[in-house]
Amino acid sequence: MKHVHRALVTAATALAVIAVPAAVSAAPQETDRAGLQEQLDHVVATGAVGALAEVRDEHGVWRGTSGVAELGTSRPVPVGGKFRVGSITKTFVATVVLQLVDEGRLRLDDTVAKWLPGVVPNGQHITVRNLLNHTSGLYDYRLTLQMPPAPEFLDNRWRTWTAPELVQRAVANAPSFEPPGSAYKYSNTGYILLGQIIEQVTGRPYGEEIKARIIQPLHLRDTSLPGTSPRIGEPHPHGYVPIEQADGTHLVDYTEMNPSVMGASGEIISTTKDLNHFIAALLNGRLLPGHLLDEMKTPGVESKKYGLGLAWQDTSCGVRVYGNDGDALAYQSWSFATEDGRRQATVALTPDFQGDTDDVVDALLDKVFCG
Repeated sequence: MKHVHRALVTAATALAVIAVPAAVSAAPQETDRAGLQEQLDHVVATGAVGALAEVRDEHGVWRGTSGVAELGTSRPVPVGGKFRVGSITKTFVATVVLQLVDEGRLRLDDTVAKWLPGVVPNGQHITVRNLLNHTSGLYDYRLTLQMPPAPEFLDNRWRTWTAPELVQRAVANAPSFEPPGSAYKYSNTGYILLGQIIEQVTGRPYGEEIKARIIQPLHLRDTSLPGTSPRIGEPHPHGYVPIEQADGTHLVDYTEMNPSVMGASGEIISTTKDLNHFIAALLNGRLLPGHLLDEMKTPGVESKKYGLGLAWQDTSCGVRVYGNDGDALAYQSWSFATEDGRRQATVALTPDFQGDTDDVVDALLDKVFCG
C-alpha cells in the first residue's frame, strides 16, 4: 500500500523524545560513487531509522546502508536485508495479469462482473484495465481501517483478513467518482480484486502464479509472498510505526504483523537486489511482449504518470525512469530504472516519521540517473 507517509509524518510531529542513534554508515561493498553514501546518510538524517540501497549502472553495482537495523542498538542495517515492499507488489500482480492477457485467457476490457459476478456494484462497467490503472472509482478499503498513530491500529496486528472482507469494506462506501475510467484515484481495492481475478482465471491463488511466473524463473531467492505469516525472515531491519500512548507518541516495533491486510495490493517481501533484477527483466521484455509493456507504460489519465501497475518519474535532467514505490507503513521503498534498464536504483528505509523523506530520496535517485 502507499500514499500514507505524509499523513503519518504530520500525525507524528509530536513524537516524544526517542533514543534514535545518529546515522551509522555501514561500509558499502563497492567504492562509493559520486556521493551516493552521503545521499543515503542524508535520507536517514531526514527521517529514517535505517536505509539500504542498491545501484546498478555502467560502472557495476554499488550497495550501501545507513542508520541502524534496530532502535537502541548500533547494529548496522544488513546490506542484503529483506523488507516489505508495499505497493511494488502491484507491479508483480499487473505483470501476471498481462501475461494472462498475452495467453488469451483474459482481456484488459473484460469486466469485473465477468470474472467476479455480483462482487462490486457497477461491476459490469468496471474493466480489468480500470483496476490496473486506478481509474475504477472504487473506494480504497485502506481508508476504512484504523491507521497510526491511533492506538486502535494495533488491535488488528495479528488478524487474518480475506479478500472478500476487504472488498466489502470498500464497496460499503460510495465510489470516489463515476463513471469508471473518467478519472484517477489510487485504490488498493482494485488490486485485491485483481488477485481474485487471477485465481478465477488460473484456478490457483495469485501468490502461486507470481511465484511460478516471476519469482522462480528470475531466481528471486529472497522474494516471497508471506500470506498470513507475520515474520520477514533474516536478515532484515526492524520497522516501526508511531502510536499514541499515555505519555506521548512513541515508535512501536511493527516488524512482525499479519500481512493479509495488504494482500495482492502490497504483501511481498523482497530485497534491493531482487527488485532491481525484477524491474530490469520487466523493462527488457523478458516477462512481457513489447505491445503489452507499452500498455503498461500508458497512463490511465494523461495527468498521472501511472499505467498498468507501473509508474514513472522524470528526473531533473530529463531522464524518464520506470518502476514503482511502496509504503508498508513500517517500510518504504522505491525501485526505478531507465527504459533501457542500464541504470537502476532500489532504495528502502524504515521511517522514524520525524521528517518526510520523499524529497531526499528523489535527490538520491537524481544522483543515480543524472550523475
